[in-house]
Amino acid sequence: MDFTTAVRTCLSKYADFAGRARRSEYWYFFLFNVLVSIVASILDNLLGTDMGTGTGVIGGLASLALLLPSLAVGVRRLHDISRSGWWILVGLIPLVGWIILIIWFVQDSHGDNEHGPSPKAQPAAA
Repeated sequence: MDFTTAVRTCLSKYADFAGRARRSEYWYFFLFNVLVSIVASILDNLLGTDMGTGTGVIGGLASLALLLPSLAVGVRRLHDISRSGWWILVGLIPLVGWIILIIWFVQDSHGDNEHGPSPKAQPAAA
């Protein structure tokens, strides 16, 4: 899955927590989030909407808009490695939680499971 397809898929499944997401889909959407944050930060500095707390109005709105699809693709990624989506809450544990999630997110897809057939076996959506 390429960058634009991954972003398009994640945004079209804005709040869809069912199904599975390939590793490339998750990491391309993560990259998209980082790029949006950088652009929003630059715009906040140029327009003077930076609140001095590290986040400006535009950055806050961008983060809020991308929160739900980020959670959804994270849950679908966990489904892809045969884990419950509730494991996303492990990320709330300071430092250790994020390390555990990163280890899980870099794992390869498992075969067919209770969340559906393996997305590796299916052609990418156009």
